[in-house]
Amino acid sequence: KLNTNTHFFSRNCYLMVYIFAVSKKKTGALKIVLPVIASLLILVCMYLIWMRKLRGRRQNKGHMDFGMQGQLSNSDEAYNQNSEFLRISFPDIVAATNDFSDSNVLGKGGFGRVYKGILEGGGEVAVKRLTKCSDQGIEHFVNEVVLIGKLQHRNLVRLLGYCIHGDEKLLMYEYLPNKSLDYLLFDDAIKSMLDWPTRFRIIKGIARGLLYLHEDSRMTIIHRDLKASNILLDADMRPKISDFGMARIFGDNQQQANTRHVVGTYGYMSPEYAMKGVFSVKSDAYSYGVLLLEVVSGLKISSPHHLIMDFRNLIDYAWNLLKDGNTRDFLDTVLLKSCSLHEVSLCIHVGLLCVQDSPSARPLMSLVVSMLDNEVMPLPTPKQPLYFVGKKHEAEEGRDNSVNTASLTTLAGR
Repeated sequence: KLNTNTHFFSRNCYLMVYIFAVSKKKTGALKIVLPVIASLLILVCMYLIWMRKLRGRRQNKGHMDFGMQGQLSNSDEAYNQNSEFLRISFPDIVAATNDFSDSNVLGKGGFGRVYKGILEGGGEVAVKRLTKCSDQGIEHFVNEVVLIGKLQHRNLVRLLGYCIHGDEKLLMYEYLPNKSLDYLLFDDAIKSMLDWPTRFRIIKGIARGLLYLHEDSRMTIIHRDLKASNILLDADMRPKISDFGMARIFGDNQQQANTRHVVGTYGYMSPEYAMKGVFSVKSDAYSYGVLLLEVVSGLKISSPHHLIMDFRNLIDYAWNLLKDGNTRDFLDTVLLKSCSLHEVSLCIHVGLLCVQDSPSARPLMSLVVSMLDNEVMPLPTPKQPLYFVGKKHEAEEGRDNSVNTASLTTLAGR
């Protein structure tokens, strides 16, 4: 029995040792195989995630392009009876602008450059080439086409066509030979081209264009970036409001809106817009008032103090001269021989009403047009505007770039 038991015990031990050896070999193999499998699984997962993101980007781009084309097709409906509004081919634009030659550049801004173009038939056009790979540029493009595509007025720039070619987004406008208002108004060598009768017509024309945007078109449109560089002049010095890339449409009963992303140009911004992001037809009226005072004086809103007799700013300068009955001193000196002092005083008065601190104290553009057309209409007395300006405005004097933006947390009243 002892021998039998010993034999049985030996066999069991041998079997256990054998099983242990086999298990040890399998464990060693698993230590090699499992990390390899895990690594492969991780790589597969990373690949699938990458492919999903890539597909998402392509879908988003497709949706964006589809949405943009949809909005543009809607704008085309406004031009069903106007065959002049076209989708222009990219090769035709390249040929017209001499392959976007620097010698054809008319101007540049935050969203791109504007080139002069000559069409095959000899017609002159202006082509705006928007900066590539910019979400703001795409919004600007759609805004221009959709808005201008639905507007027709002699004091608004006319859009002739557009082009989408890969990353290229281009807009074609009527060519206006006298360039922009700021080009003539603030250049001492050529500002004499703008005599008083011409300036008074420009002041009235801009008011009528704004009135159309605010009240007479099918939509209420807030421009949000009215300034001298966005007023173009045709061959007869007729003003045309341009650059609707920042404009907004209001609903039928909408009075105002607000945004946390303030866009526009310092100095032309109303206090409530710059400080609180609130904009309305009254914020456009404020910008118009600043522009009107610039046209009368030939000075920029950002003029250094020695040009405005050490007053705080152009608005304060105008208010004090009007109060003292010295409006002649506010007038651009090149106008002394061609002006009507009554019309000058009227314009300064209207301009100061437009830049009142409270939006409710500013006139609607319909009233502005009436005041300018009816020189005997009694006018309310403007209060002295407190006016404020950020440091950045003072530091960026002379900059006419339309892409000045600011977070509400970074603007401070002065």
